Amino acid sequence: MAKTRGKKYQEALKKVDSNKEYAVNDAINLVKDIDFANFDSTIEVAFNLNVDTKQADQQLRGAVVLPNGTGKDQKVIVFAKGANAEAAKEAGADVVGDQDLVDQIKDGWLDFDVAIATPDMMPQVGALGRVLGPKGLMPNPKTGTVTMDVAKAVSESKAGKVTYRTDRDGNVAVPFGKASFDTDKLAENLKAIQDIVVKARPASVRGTYVKHASIASTFGPSVTLDLTDF
Repeated sequence: MAKTRGKKYQEALKKVDSNKEYAVNDAINLVKDIDFANFDSTIEVAFNLNVDTKQADQQLRGAVVLPNGTGKDQKVIVFAKGANAEAAKEAGADVVGDQDLVDQIKDGWLDFDVAIATPDMMPQVGALGRVLGPKGLMPNPKTGTVTMDVAKAVSESKAGKVTYRTDRDGNVAVPFGKASFDTDKLAENLKAIQDIVVKARPASVRGTYVKHASIASTFGPSVTLDLTDF
């Protein structure tokens, strides 16, 4: 059974020309205008890429620090010992631990947004794969969350680092700010994501790489971006 959208969504949708591809700033202004949530909505970009995720080299995953942050205070945990643990604490990590932190998560605690680990901790952290993996919280070298430089990783996460990853249909969805942000700041954040996704184009991909891109607020309808404006 098809889901029926509410009146506020339907009213917002009337302001979007479904046949039009909007320039970046125009699209952002429109998304901000039609946002009807009673909180500061997150705005997200979604790319549909011409990639075959059955091929290992076409499974994209990475991270980028947004120039204007995400508007969200990230709760960061770090799996580390000794001097690395101290460095993580000094950099502002919310929780730092080793086996005790692993055990805490095994017991069901998941009140955090980003998990970082030093390489020597990964044998223990690996046991949490079934818990952290589906939630996108598993530390990974490709996103800079498995590293010896925990201070830098913590600082970047606190500053507004976001990760991206293709789903099985070749889509990449990434938040890039809040509806309360100025249009120019949102545009700068979006440009940073666009640049990193474009640079990640697999060498084996032929033809058009980005097939479609759109942005939307938490509850609002999506607005299609003009790819030539990129």
